[in-house]
Amino acid sequence: MQGHKYFLTIVDDFTRFVWVFLMCSKAETQSTLKNFILHVERQFNAKVKMVRSDNGSEFIMQRFYEETGIIHQTSCIETPQQNGIVERKHQHLLNVTISLLFQENLPSIIW
Repeated sequence: MQGHKYFLTIVDDFTRFVWVFLMCSKAETQSTLKNFILHVERQFNAKVKMVRSDNGSEFIMQRFYEETGIIHQTSCIETPQQNGIVERKHQHLLNVTISLLFQENLPSIIW
């Protein structure tokens, strides 16, 4: 796993397509998100209009959002239900990962 302890899950609201990015620290979130937006706009010729996130400080990039014309919406504090689609994806990813680790009889320290 090369020290990856965090993951950023991005879900397209329209297609429900999912991208998952592994990260070593939350500090990588901003650059990962910026690179993702650039990738989408170049590869799919589509403008990212909105980013919806929780209130994590790693998503605070007001200047970037203003420069790119992206609206940043945050959920209310302590209400993961407002990010239900991403939260369900997180749970699914964790369940699959734990199942694979268990099936391969890997030591629990990896979990």
